[in-house]
Amino acid sequence: MGRLPNVTFAGGAIDRAAHRRQDPGLLPALLTDERTRVIDLGKDGFLVDDDGRLALRAPRESDLGAPLAVFLGEGRGPDGASTAYVLIEPSGAEAQRPAVGLRELAGALDNDTAALVATSLGLANWHRTHPRCSLCGTPTQPDLAGWIRRCPDDASEHYPRTDVAVIMAVTDPDDRLLLGRAPSWPTGRMSILAGFVEPGETLEQAVAREVREEVGIDIHDVEYVDDQPWPFPSSLMVGFTARTQQTELRLDEAELAEARWVSRDEVAALIAAGEYRPSPGFSISRLLVEDWYGDRLPTRRAGR
Repeated sequence: MGRLPNVTFAGGAIDRAAHRRQDPGLLPALLTDERTRVIDLGKDGFLVDDDGRLALRAPRESDLGAPLAVFLGEGRGPDGASTAYVLIEPSGAEAQRPAVGLRELAGALDNDTAALVATSLGLANWHRTHPRCSLCGTPTQPDLAGWIRRCPDDASEHYPRTDVAVIMAVTDPDDRLLLGRAPSWPTGRMSILAGFVEPGETLEQAVAREVREEVGIDIHDVEYVDDQPWPFPSSLMVGFTARTQQTELRLDEAELAEARWVSRDEVAALIAAGEYRPSPGFSISRLLVEDWYGDRLPTRRAGR
């Protein structure tokens, strides 16, 4: 069990019910059952209702011809009855309805729904970017209720991709936290360091390598804290803490535009001055910083 409270996308009690994916009639049956709840995913985000909230609706006849349908799992609806959830990627005029990105929706979702939409976006991103067989180039087709793609030419099966990344709160002998800014980020936007795990590495080795590559210091006492599905587009963020005896930073300028050590006493002033704009509240990055800080981060006052 991790130690961070309320990690967005990581909670919920939805049963993926993977055994049901083998049934070729599952999606047609669910999409003609009024108890099913459908999540619509457009090109630029999730379709929402008139109040701007995520729409969870009953099936429509047009869903049977949708370009993509995925059985997400089952759980209990608001009335306590068993409910199945299906992701639909609509086409035509339906796909042009207003959509809201998951980053904007995340803060208003309960645990179950947040887990569902993270799964939905991760799967949809994979389907969109892997339309052809990696062996022969033939266009593939969704199968197993949307959880694999199958090549009709060579019968090969292709599974959703998850890219594992490590993210680490590194502290120095004075318990200051290391923050950095990527070259593509605006001034003031800073976060703790992160990077993808390479083939042949353990998670702890990836933490040490990324820190050494990006800021030129060695670390020790690497400890797992928590993890978070991160469907932007298809990652699993694994959070760690680590310590170092070194404080002189040597930046890889291709990876970081700036990096600095910050103490707890400096955080409020940096945020107020716009010199530190933390990651969004639903991110494990923000939670790891707050775990070090010992409290919720202060907010910048309007007009500053």
